[in-house]
Amino acid sequence: MNRKFASVIRTLSFVLALLAAFAVRSATAQGVSENRPDSAMAAAATGTAQAVQVEHKPGGEANLIIPDLSQVSFLGGIHGRSLLMGGLVICALGLLFGLVFYSQLKRMAVHESMREVSELIYETCKTYLITQGKFILILELFIGFVILLYFGFLLKFAPMKVAIILLFSLVGIAGSYGVAWFGIRINTFANSRTAFASLRGKPFPCYSIPLKAGMSIGMLLISVELVIMLFILLFIPGDYAGPCFIGFAIGESLGAAALRIAGGIFTKIADIGADLMKIVFNVKEDDPRNPGVIADCTGDNAGDSVGPSADGFETYGVTGVALISFIVLAVTQPAVQVQLLVWIFVMRIMMVVASGLSYLINEAVARARYVNADEMNYESPLTSLVWLTSLLSVALTYLVSYMLLPDLGDGSLWWKLSTVITCGTLAGAIIPELVKVFTSVDSRHVREIVTSSREGGASLNILSGLVAGNFSAYWIGMAIMSLMAIGFLVSTTGFGTLMIAPAVFAFGLVAFGFLGMGPVTIAVDSYGPVTDNAQSIFELSQIEQVPGIKQQLKTEYGIDPQFERAKDLLEANDGAGNTFKATAKPVLIGTAVVGATTMIFSIILGLTHGLQPEFIANLSILHPPFLLGLIAGGAMIYWFTGASTQAVTTGAYRAVEFIKANINLASSAKASVADSKEVVRICTKYAQEGMFNIFLTVFFATLAFAFIEPYFFIGYLISIALFGLFQAIFMANAGGAWDNAKKIVEVELKQKGTPLHAATVVGDTVGDPFKDTSSVALNPIIKFTTLFGLLAVELAVSLTADKGSTLTHILAAVFFLISVTFVWRSFYAMRVKSGVA
Repeated sequence: MNRKFASVIRTLSFVLALLAAFAVRSATAQGVSENRPDSAMAAAATGTAQAVQVEHKPGGEANLIIPDLSQVSFLGGIHGRSLLMGGLVICALGLLFGLVFYSQLKRMAVHESMREVSELIYETCKTYLITQGKFILILELFIGFVILLYFGFLLKFAPMKVAIILLFSLVGIAGSYGVAWFGIRINTFANSRTAFASLRGKPFPCYSIPLKAGMSIGMLLISVELVIMLFILLFIPGDYAGPCFIGFAIGESLGAAALRIAGGIFTKIADIGADLMKIVFNVKEDDPRNPGVIADCTGDNAGDSVGPSADGFETYGVTGVALISFIVLAVTQPAVQVQLLVWIFVMRIMMVVASGLSYLINEAVARARYVNADEMNYESPLTSLVWLTSLLSVALTYLVSYMLLPDLGDGSLWWKLSTVITCGTLAGAIIPELVKVFTSVDSRHVREIVTSSREGGASLNILSGLVAGNFSAYWIGMAIMSLMAIGFLVSTTGFGTLMIAPAVFAFGLVAFGFLGMGPVTIAVDSYGPVTDNAQSIFELSQIEQVPGIKQQLKTEYGIDPQFERAKDLLEANDGAGNTFKATAKPVLIGTAVVGATTMIFSIILGLTHGLQPEFIANLSILHPPFLLGLIAGGAMIYWFTGASTQAVTTGAYRAVEFIKANINLASSAKASVADSKEVVRICTKYAQEGMFNIFLTVFFATLAFAFIEPYFFIGYLISIALFGLFQAIFMANAGGAWDNAKKIVEVELKQKGTPLHAATVVGDTVGDPFKDTSSVALNPIIKFTTLFGLLAVELAVSLTADKGSTLTHILAAVFFLISVTFVWRSFYAMRVKSGVA
C-alpha cells in the first residue's frame, strides 16, 4: 500500500478510535447487558426513556441461539443432527466431483505453445490475487474493529466468543478468496485445452471442456460453503453459532465485494485498452503484438472468473444466513425451528445432488448428439442443462419435503413450502430465458443493434443497446415480482401459525430457490471466461507459425489441424459464452435483493420491539426519516455506478496511452513480456484505487446513515436493494447485447475492420463497464451493506440509549463527511488528467 493510502488509513483509524473511546466509556459507565440491545433499539426508535426499561426476550442477530438439532427425529427415527452429519458425506462427494474434473482437465493434451500462454496468464492472475488478498486484509481491519467494538465492548461478550466471531469473519474471507483462486487455476487449464481441442475442427470439445471446468468450480464452491455452514451448525455451541454465522457472512461478503469490484474494474480497463486498438490500428482481435492482450486475458479471469466465484460463494452463504436468522427470530417453537433448519440444509444438500446428476445426464445426451457433428448450436445443451437441473430440483424438492415434514403444521405445509421454493428454482431457469431474449446472438434486440449501426454508426448502436437494457429490466422485474407474489400468496395459507411475518420467510425461500441450481448457475457463468480466453490463447500462441507444426501435431497427437476452422469455432463459442455469462447476473442480483428482504427483517424485528404496532407505523412514508432514507439509497446506487465506471475510464485511458506508445506493428514478434506486465500494473493500480474509494464510501456511509435514525436506515437499505436491482439488470443486459452485436459482425457477417465493425466495437466498450463492472458489483454491495448494517444500527442505538442522540448525530455527521470525502475522491482523484485546459 503506497504512502497516500497509508496516510488515509491512519486518519480513518483515528476517527474509529474516537468511536471506540465513546463505546468503551459508555459500556463501562452504564454496564451494558446482553439483554440490552433490543430495549435500546426500541428506545432509540421512539425517543423515550421508558422503552429502555421494557423487559423482553432478547432478539436481534447478536443473540441468535441455534436450538439443539437432536430434539427432533426425521424419517422414522433419525434425529436432525445425525441427518445433517450424513450431509457432510454428500458435501465430501461434491468436493471429490470438483477435484476429479480438475485433475482430468489438467491431464488433457495441449501443445506447449498454448500451455506457455495460459501459464503466463495464470502467473499474472496469481500476482493480482496476492495483491488483492493483502488489500482485503487491510479492509478487514475496519470490519474487524467494528465487530470487536460491538460484540466485545457494547455487548460484553466473553473474549473467547468475540475471538471466534472474528475468526469466522476471516473464514468467510478465506472461503471467497479460496474458491476464486481455484476458479482461475482450473480456468487457465481449460482455456488452453479448449483452444487446442478446436484444432480437430469439431465443435463438441469446445463446448464440453469449458462446461466441465465450470461444473468443477460450481460443485466445489457450493460444497465448501455447505461444509463451513454445517460445521458451524453442528459443532459450534448454539449460543455461539448465531453470531458466528453473522461473522462468517460479513467476511465472505467483504471478500466477494472487494474481488468483484476490483476484478470488474481491472478486466474492463484491459478489455477496452485491447479492443480500442482494433479501431486505432485496424489490427485483429488478440493480436500478439498488442501489449494489452495478456492483461485482457488476465482480466477475463480477474473479473469473469474470480469475481463470480467469490460472488457465488458469498451469495449462497448470505442467503442461508438470512434464512437461519429468520427461523431463529421469527419462529417461536424450538421443535419447529429444528424442523425448518434441518429441512433448509437437506434441501441444499439435495440440490448439489440434483446438479451433479443433471450434468451427467445432459452431458451424455449432448455427447451422443454432437460428438461427431460438424455443426453445433452451443447454446442448446447449455439451455437444456439449466432446464433439466431446474425440473429435477423441483421434483426432488417436493419428494424430500414430503419425507421430512409430513406432519408440519396442519399436514399440508410440506407442499406449500416446496411450492414457494419452486418459485425461486423456476426463476433460475426462466430468468436466463428472458436474458437470452435481450443478449443472445439470435435475439431480435441484438440484431436491431447491428441494423442500427449500419447507417447510424456508434451513436445508434449505443441507443439500441440502451433500449435492450431498459426493456430487459421491465420484463425481468415483472417476472421476479410475479414469482415473489406467488410465494407471498402461498404463505398466507398457514405459515402464520408457525411464525411471525410469514411473507418475509416466503421471500427468503424464493431467494433460496434462485440458488437451487447453484453449481449449474456457476458453471454456465464460468463457461464464458474460458471461451473468451481460448480465442486469445489461439492467437497469442502463434501456433500456425511454429516450424513443422502440422507434422508435429499429426505425429504426437494424431491431429490433422484445421486452423481457420478452429478460429471460427472458438469465435462462435465465445458468443454462447457471452450469453450465458449474462444469464447468471440477474439471478445473482435477484437473489441479493430478495435475500436482503429477509436480512432486513432482523433489523426491523429489533427496532419494532417484536413488531409492536406503535413502532411498525414508522415503516411508512408518513414517517419522514423513512422516506428520506429511500431517497438516500437511490443516490448511493447512482454514485456507485459512476465511481466504478470512472475508475475504468481513467485506467483505460492510461492503458490506451501506454499501448499506443509501445505497440510495434512493424515487427511480427509478440509484444514484450515487460510491456504486457506494465499494462497489467496499470490495470491493478486503478482497480485498487477505485476499490479503495468505493469500499470506504460504502463503509462510512453505512455507519453514517445507521447513526442518523434507525428508520432512516431501514429506508436506505430497502432503497439500495430496489434501485440496485433495476440498475444492475439494465446495465448487465445492455452490455451483453452490445457484446453479442459485435460478435454477430465478426462471426456471422465476417466484417472485421469495416466501419460497421468499428461502430459495434465502440458500443461494446461502452457496455464493458456496464455488464462486468457496475452491474455485477451491486450484488455484493447490497449484501455487504445489509450485513454490516446489522452491526452498525445496533451500535448506533446502543450509544443513543446510553449517551443520548446528540453524540450519535455528531458521529453521523463525522462519518457522512468522511464518506463524502471518498465520494469526492472517487471522481476528482480518479479523473483523467491531461493537458487540455
